[in-house]
Parts: sequence; C-alpha cells; structure tokens
Amino acid sequence: MTTPWSTASFEDFLASRNEPAWLTDRRRQAFAAYQELLKKPLDPEEFKRIDLRALRPDKFALVPSGDAVPLSTLMANRADFGGTVSHIDGKAVASQLRPELAAKGVIFGSWETVLATRPEILQALERAVPADTDRFSAWHTAFCTGGTVLFVPRNVQVDVPLYSLIGLATNGAADLSHTLVVLEEGASATLLEETASLDPSHTGLHVGAVELLVAPRAVLRYVQLQNWSEKVWHLAHQAGRVANDASLQWTVGGLGAKVAHIHQDIHLDGKGAAAEVNGVTFSTDKQIHSYYTQQGHHAPNTRSDLLYKDVIRDRARIIWRGMIQVDVDAQKTDGYQRNDALMLSDACRADLIPGLEIEADDVRCTHGATAGRVDEEQLFYCMCRGISRSEAMHVIVEGFFQRVYDRIPVELVRETLSQAVQRKLGIDG
Repeated sequence: MTTPWSTASFEDFLASRNEPAWLTDRRRQAFAAYQELLKKPLDPEEFKRIDLRALRPDKFALVPSGDAVPLSTLMANRADFGGTVSHIDGKAVASQLRPELAAKGVIFGSWETVLATRPEILQALERAVPADTDRFSAWHTAFCTGGTVLFVPRNVQVDVPLYSLIGLATNGAADLSHTLVVLEEGASATLLEETASLDPSHTGLHVGAVELLVAPRAVLRYVQLQNWSEKVWHLAHQAGRVANDASLQWTVGGLGAKVAHIHQDIHLDGKGAAAEVNGVTFSTDKQIHSYYTQQGHHAPNTRSDLLYKDVIRDRARIIWRGMIQVDVDAQKTDGYQRNDALMLSDACRADLIPGLEIEADDVRCTHGATAGRVDEEQLFYCMCRGISRSEAMHVIVEGFFQRVYDRIPVELVRETLSQAVQRKLGIDG
C-alpha cells in the first residue's frame, strides 16, 4: 500500500509538478536526506520535552487542489493592505498587489507565480533553513507545495503592510508551504501573516518554513499569528539572516494548534545588524506550545533582544529553550533574552530554559526566565471595585502582555492580539 510520503508518492508528486530541473534536483536531494534522517533520532536538546509519539504522518496527505473558502481569521479584512496572498490546503487561491508597488519592482505573490515570472528570486531558498537541518526541514523541502514570496528591490520603501494567509480547509490535509522574504539593500517592508482553520473539528498538519533575508541597511517587520484549530500539528523551521546595519523585528503569536513547535533562528551576519523578537503565547486545554530559539551573533557590534510572554491555563504546557550564541569575532555584542510565564491553573506547566554560548570576550549578554501564578490579592482588589472575576483576569493578563504590545509598532497587530486574548479568556469582544 502506498503511503502519502513514500518513494512512490514522492515520484507521483514530482510528476505532477511543472518545475525547472534545479528545483526538482533540490527536491530529490531533500527526499534522500529525509529518508536518512528518519533513521536517526531527533536532537534531544530540542525535542526531549515534546512527545511526538501521537503524530502519525500517514494520517495526513496533500490535497489535490485548494478552494477559496471563507475562513475565520484574526487580521483579514481589518485593514487596507498593500497586497494580499492566500493559500488554502497548500495551494494559492488569491493574490493581489497595489499597482504602484508593482511599478516599483515589488514582487508579492504565490510561489507558483514567482517561479513562472522571476525564478531567480527562488534561488535564495535554503539560505536560512537548509533542507538537511532535520527530518522536518527535509520533509518540507521535498514536498513543499508553494507559499508566499515577497521581494523588495534596493532602496524601495513599502510603507503599507502586506498580508499573507495560510489556511487549512480539508479534514486530514497537510500543508507544507514556505514563506520567503527577500529585501535588497536599503529596502523596507512589513509582512503580516496568519494561519487559520476552516473547521475546528478537522485534523491537520503544517510542516512549514519561513526564511527572512534582510540585506544591508534594510528594515523588515514580520509578524506571524498562529491560530490553527486545536487539532492541527504545527511544526516549523523559521529563520532570519540580517546583514550589516540592517534591522529585523519579528513578532510571533501562538494561539492555536494541538502541538506547535517552532525552531526559530536569528543570524546576525553583518556588523551593526540588529534583531528584536517578540512573542505572545496563550495556551489552554491540553495545548502544547514549544519554541527553540537561537540568537546567533556572527559579526561585531550586533544586537539582539528577545522577549516572550506566555499565559498558560488548564492542562496546557509551554516549552522554551533559548540560546544566545556569540562567535569569537563578534566583539561588542549586545544580546538579551527573556521569557515570562503566567500560570492560571494548578495543572499547567512551563519549562523555560535560557542559555548562553559566548566565545568573544567583549560582550554584554543577559538572559532570564520567570514563571508564577496570578496573585489572588490582585484579583480581590479588582473585584472589590465592581469588576467581575473574568474581567479582572482579563485586566491582569492584558497587563502581563502589555510590555510586548508596547514593542509592536503596528496598531492592527496590537489590537488583534488583545482581542484574541479576550476570546481565550471567554470574553466577548
């Protein structure tokens, strides 16, 4: 019997694609690596706290075609975007870009469109996420069905946010989409991306990748709000490479999924490169949200600043393993990482593990992590002033997240996160 990810299925998949030889060769190399990596254990440092035994890949399959179906999303239709791209079940279903941006040479569209019109842009693939990183990256590269591509030419400023949607609409569908952002020297852009499910009862699988390539003196703001249904597995490699004097602001929102694991790498490759990473996670029921973050300083005078805030309730679990890595030549590094967890029940759990690996001797690197319960005296104080317990809990949770909100310059993102928190708390808003 042929399974969805077997050699025979892979050959059928290749036969169904009309792709250039270089991309087919890349897929074949990735599939060979996938088969070899399946024989090897996953990195215990990254995966030992995540139970993947319940993941059955053969229960999920690629869907032949995606249809434009209405999804309940957090950000869509709430702003006037400069361009939008939508993918359903791994297939592009809609794409548009303002003519004035296209006239400046901005490319924003689906993988298929860019492959047909500007294939050289896709040659940047694997610069941040190599296919042989682990079995999931190899699996993704071999079977990737497309995704969103943003290319901004040299010195072009995209002042209005762009929007990308990744959706699952079919029960048992697998999505292996890829987000690629390439900013040339001196360019700037903001990309807001979110994931969503059509039906909360549908199972699904996302094995994705995000590559953010920021050239010298470019500025990129990237936001991904993960809001799958709680029956979806979300496994993703996400990485950014930042050149000299360039800046990357990266915001991650973790709300949905049954199990979500993100391997997030920041590579500060050039002198003066800077990255700010913001994370907001709200885990309820039996959700597991896991992050493996690495801030790599590879050049002098680089700066990274990571701040994650987690709220956990019921029997949910948060896992975070963070690492600041400083190369021997990366003098004058300024690195910071912090993760704080607010626990709303006795049965939830937070595993927060920061770390440092420093080879240079002239650096400033600090890290920290905290986990604690809601102060009952704070709740009592609010309720004594006529606020219900649920409203008081909302005030406290919002206050807990506020430090991250204050770091996000896009008002739509701040408002969306606030409304999502209300929904998680069971408050209409």
